[in-house]
Amino acid sequence: MALTIHNNLTGKKEKFVPLEEGRVSIYVCGVTVYDDIHMGHARSMVVFDTIARYFRHIGYEVNHVTNFTDVDDKIIDRAAQTGEAPLELSARYIEEYFKDSESLGLVGADAYPKASESMGDIISMVSDIIDAGFGYAAEDGSVYFSVDRVEDYGRLTNQRLEDLESSGRIAQDPHKRNPMDFALWKAAKPGEISWDSPWGKGRPGWHIECSAMIRAVMGDRIDIHGGGNDLIFPHHENEILQTEAVTGEPLANYWVHNGMLQVKGEKMSKSVGNFFRVRDVAARYRKEEIRFYFLNAHYSSPMVYSEEAMEESSAGLRRLWNNHGDLVAYARKPSGDYDAAEEIAAMRAAFRKQMDDDFNTRGAIEALFNLARATNRLMSEGRLSQKGALDALGAMAECNEVLGILPEAGGDEGDIGPLVDLLIEIRGELRGMKAYALADRIRDGLADLGIVLEDTSDGVKWKKG
Repeated sequence: MALTIHNNLTGKKEKFVPLEEGRVSIYVCGVTVYDDIHMGHARSMVVFDTIARYFRHIGYEVNHVTNFTDVDDKIIDRAAQTGEAPLELSARYIEEYFKDSESLGLVGADAYPKASESMGDIISMVSDIIDAGFGYAAEDGSVYFSVDRVEDYGRLTNQRLEDLESSGRIAQDPHKRNPMDFALWKAAKPGEISWDSPWGKGRPGWHIECSAMIRAVMGDRIDIHGGGNDLIFPHHENEILQTEAVTGEPLANYWVHNGMLQVKGEKMSKSVGNFFRVRDVAARYRKEEIRFYFLNAHYSSPMVYSEEAMEESSAGLRRLWNNHGDLVAYARKPSGDYDAAEEIAAMRAAFRKQMDDDFNTRGAIEALFNLARATNRLMSEGRLSQKGALDALGAMAECNEVLGILPEAGGDEGDIGPLVDLLIEIRGELRGMKAYALADRIRDGLADLGIVLEDTSDGVKWKKG
């Protein structure tokens, strides 16, 4: 089965055909660094990290690039509040971004271009757009893209220019020839951070940053452009216009967007104030648990975040960890002679089939659980051989190179899971016998080992503290 990707530009699944045999280029719009990243950002980061991992898994050489918008109105406003220089503030949050990335188990992109370090490329591209007849300089020193020069505006979003113009949502600007024209270069306001340009001091518009960085770092055309589906309009729509005005060819062959993370029906957003910082969630959950939470759903579907959903997800993952730990222990003292070759082969085939079907991580995870159920049965019957246990562990490790949901060697909670569960059971019996001091010793001893017990209406739950 060939790898297929749902291309939002065409609205259908398409067979993946790379621009260059054996290589894939992936650009993902990054974050505007004026605050800590939240779980909504984390979803996109984990999704595209996993997509890049899968391409490597099936033999591709991957060039994965994601940017930092480190020059922006929000950054300037926040810097004014904190008393920092804008680039100092953004640099501080870039450092925090990489700390948070570790708590998400990211392999990491191959390059992280910054807007502030790409001014030459940005100014050059704005000049090229003007020379091609698609841009114009206004009297105040700003430069705008002329949407009237485009025949197929709205191809990514299936919106007509006339409908957008009549929607009443576009702010009027006396410097624009058409209300739908968008800024390529913004003239500097007094006291603002700025750079010299042929049109005067200023800074780039939001959309031009990505077009210029892609062109400089990756070339005129890439395989896959990704990001959250909230970026489709106007950001990605305008990226297409800018790049194609200069190059005359498609910016990307495939447009891939992850669904939004919602809280009580609204998109998780700093502006709304309904966000959960990654650092706060990572203080309670392991990176494997956070990744599992995101990957146990199709990347394009919306998700609703809550503590309850996170707890439920972690409980499900722990069952897989327990199986993994049981296999490790069983391999040391096997009792059967059945190699489980058929079950392992079926898992590998199902994993590949699901991932080839538009990166269906939920289906791929189900393939792992199917193997776990099969090996649990075989171990309980005493039929699984040592080779079968080791081969199952090897197959799970191969899949984990893509998913990153199994504990790392040396920190395997799957090994200790059954022991913790047993201690919880004994603690419950002690409490039933009113031996509270002994029950508390179990709780406190586990806490000393970094394992926190929580007494809930659904029973006792545990996690790494």
